[in-house]
Amino acid sequence: MATSNTRFTYFQNNDNASTNNSSSVISDKKIKQALKIIATQTLKEKIPSLADLQNMLDSAMPNSSTSKSESNSEQISQVSDSDEPITKRLQNLGYLKADKKWLTKKAFFEIGQKILEDVIKIVEKDTHGFHETRNIGYSNTILDTSKKLEIGDDIKHLDIPSTVLNALQRQKRKHEILKLPLEIDLSDFEKFETKEEVKIAIVYCIDLSSTMKYSLISGMGTRIEAAKKALWALYVLNNKFFPNDSIYVIGFGSLASRIAPRDIPYLKTFDANDNFLHYTNYQAAFRLALKILKKDGSQNKRIVMITDGQPSACFIDDELQKNQILTDKPYSNFYRPDQATMSKIKNEKDLNLEIKNESVYLCYRYKQVDPVVDVSTLKEAKKCKKEGIEIDTIMVSDEPELLNYVENLEKHLQGRAYYINPEKIDQVLINDFISNKKKAVYSRTG
Repeated sequence: MATSNTRFTYFQNNDNASTNNSSSVISDKKIKQALKIIATQTLKEKIPSLADLQNMLDSAMPNSSTSKSESNSEQISQVSDSDEPITKRLQNLGYLKADKKWLTKKAFFEIGQKILEDVIKIVEKDTHGFHETRNIGYSNTILDTSKKLEIGDDIKHLDIPSTVLNALQRQKRKHEILKLPLEIDLSDFEKFETKEEVKIAIVYCIDLSSTMKYSLISGMGTRIEAAKKALWALYVLNNKFFPNDSIYVIGFGSLASRIAPRDIPYLKTFDANDNFLHYTNYQAAFRLALKILKKDGSQNKRIVMITDGQPSACFIDDELQKNQILTDKPYSNFYRPDQATMSKIKNEKDLNLEIKNESVYLCYRYKQVDPVVDVSTLKEAKKCKKEGIEIDTIMVSDEPELLNYVENLEKHLQGRAYYINPEKIDQVLINDFISNKKKAVYSRTG
């Protein structure tokens, strides 16, 4: 893994980025203050409308117009009227747009960058990270420089002009008569240098089940807020420092759906109003992730689960499996959403749920996992492992029973379980079952 630049820089954006000439401006300080408030609101499940956001900003920033002193020292853009609502002024600066999903690309990455700085700290060099790989690249990035061809080198990157020139210079040094066809010696061959490019395909799977609504024991918000925060930061991290990676996002409850990464702020959990979609089906996430990664050409593939704990649902692929469950538990609950529910979820949450001929077996047991669900979950995860896909889990719950389930799952998969404590975000407990070590990793500060 290599990064050419470890400094954060802002993404440019063309959404609503028009500016007008006038004497009134909004300062960097006020923009940062407004974005901090916006970040807090977008992490919540109930995203406010643009009008509600305006009221919140007015309450938190009563003097939104910029003073002349700020104008002289912190001018970044001009807007038409100092009495304009601050949301309108942020629209003029390219941070907001008049739409249901009102964050622009510019705001998404700028807020995500700030979250990243708060969440993912720089850890010790010898610790494991999310970009660890098993396979090297294929040297498919050609550089401008060249070197002598060595035995075993691939001749497809042969530098022909340099090779011919080397042959001519060699013959000139030896005072040989130039003849055609030109005689080329092994020492004449030269090839373009290449660099090994490590490309990874990552699928982030975020749990949208109803238990993600619960407040954290630490009092630092809800589980879904912590999950969205982690996911947002990780996406920006990948996009910024590993732009050649393929990054996918899946949201899952009883079923799973592909999610546009820039929709991360707008994610909502399922609840009782969504029929039986509010259960936790790891298998649905693994199955959709496997489908996506099989189509990706990257050599290194990874699934990162962001969840609050244990599964409570799995797929039933045929009648035989269903009958086996009913023989043992005659009152078992099986579910398949109707078209009306699918359309409702599409309209309200912008999710296209993946389901074919399967039905979903539902079995919630308080702080326990049903044996059928457990077996099906592990079976699907092992299918991913068989395809060379690594699986890691980020836990946003602080209940020991839930942490234990994920740890045991990762032991089977030889993966890693990460617990993010929102109260002490710079301390990440990593149970590294690849090297069979357990240690606390602290970020560097200062």
